[in-house]
Amino acid sequence: MSASWAEPGCYPVADNIFRIPLQLPQDGLRAVNVYALETDDGLALIDGGWHQPGTYAELTAGLARIGRSPSDIHDIFVTHIHRDHYTFAVELRRRHGCRVHLGVDESPGIDAIRALGSNVPESSLRELRRAGADDLAARARTEAGTEPFHAQDWDRPDNWMRPGPVPLAGCQLDALATPGHTKGHLVFRDRDRKMIFTGDHLLPTITPSIGFELGEWELPLGNFLHSLTLLADNDDQTMLPAHGAPGGSVGDRARALLTHHDQRFDQIMAAVCEAAPCTGLTIARALGWTRRERRFDTLDTFNQMVATCETMAHLDVLVARNSLVANDNDGVAVFTVC
Repeated sequence: MSASWAEPGCYPVADNIFRIPLQLPQDGLRAVNVYALETDDGLALIDGGWHQPGTYAELTAGLARIGRSPSDIHDIFVTHIHRDHYTFAVELRRRHGCRVHLGVDESPGIDAIRALGSNVPESSLRELRRAGADDLAARARTEAGTEPFHAQDWDRPDNWMRPGPVPLAGCQLDALATPGHTKGHLVFRDRDRKMIFTGDHLLPTITPSIGFELGEWELPLGNFLHSLTLLADNDDQTMLPAHGAPGGSVGDRARALLTHHDQRFDQIMAAVCEAAPCTGLTIARALGWTRRERRFDTLDTFNQMVATCETMAHLDVLVARNSLVANDNDGVAVFTVC
């Protein structure tokens, strides 16, 4: 992913729409795009960013380039629950009273984070144990437990959104449900400009992580693939992603991701045929990761966790398709070919 898109600033995307990249700490994604929309009442944001010490100054500097300030923001529409999208929206509400909107199906996730009171990804650790990766789960728990957790970053939104028209004076937006990356992920379609703010559902050069959220495992990759099919015919819509440069056809990218996952299913089937009976960790170790096809052992703990959870998500879909069988062995799923 090119670093140029992540340079701080405020970049016009269309009439009255501006992209402000906010830097991310210790994150390979580099930045998150927050989109500022001029409305009849001031400014609205699509996504809020990650609440970090320098984020407020960074947003203030970006908005100053268009003669605006954070106090002009009246509403923030968050695509999904992850902290690089949600937590700074809550901070902006605390400072300026703006309203925060989040998809209604993210409600269990917010409640789970608040109840847990830490950054430990308990649901992902559960999947690691199911994958036969107890040692990785222990390392991930230890590392996540050292991260600072601020309960106020996870205060509930003002409004739980459902799919449909977005009440925003001067803008014609629709919220579309695209579960998969998270259960309540939303994208926002601008009817007038033929653009879709795609959050993490569609990214220009990478695939979003699957299954990294708290809560029950509900075939997240199956949901993601279905959500891709819902956007696959939107060839005339321009993609405004949360990470990466804007541009390109929504339909083209959705179809490319569907093709990518078909290829990944083929790779995983081949690996299971060679190694069966096998665990999810065995298959994760057999695959290449990132566009550079890195070996599993070269990834850091967090990315090994994400890779293993994504492998389990693929394996579970193959089981649902009756291509594989999963047998439980003392809490570990052991996969064989049908």
